[in-house]
Amino acid sequence: MKRFAILSLLIAAGAAANAQTFVDNARVRNVQPQYENITVPRQECTSQWVTEPRRGAAAGPMQEYGPALLGGVAGAALGRQVGKGSGRDAATVLGAVVGAYAGDQYANGNRWGQPAPAPVYEQREVQQCRTVNAVESRLAGYHVDYEYRGQNHTAFLREHPGNHLQVRVSVEPVLSAQR
Repeated sequence: MKRFAILSLLIAAGAAANAQTFVDNARVRNVQPQYENITVPRQECTSQWVTEPRRGAAAGPMQEYGPALLGGVAGAALGRQVGKGSGRDAATVLGAVVGAYAGDQYANGNRWGQPAPAPVYEQREVQQCRTVNAVESRLAGYHVDYEYRGQNHTAFLREHPGNHLQVRVSVEPVLSAQR
């Protein structure tokens, strides 16, 4: 049995060595382009104008709280030194209020009793962008139906073949099984 298997393998190897390959032309019957959908990200931006207070300009009363807080703490400390007993608490509260008011007026340019200036506004352009996924259809290749020696075949090709398609033909002898 082993001898038969080895002999068959040797005969098949010899037949493969005798195989001939050549190139011939087949007639193209039909070509259909094949497309694939691809998602392509792109940026989509819009611009709009916004009106806002100018940076560094007075934005109205109470623009800055730091000087008022500092004045309130200093006024409370001074008021605490003035009073005695329950009057000390009242002097502390009154000192905090007067100090806060003085600090606020100092921050707003020492305009005692004058209204705060109107805020100054400016316009600037604001751009907002977002990523949008667009679907594009791209050519992937061609589905080709062709005929070679009376037999119909199909193939998928990257390029359009034209009216004729070169095919590789392999010829090898058919060996019958011998006992």
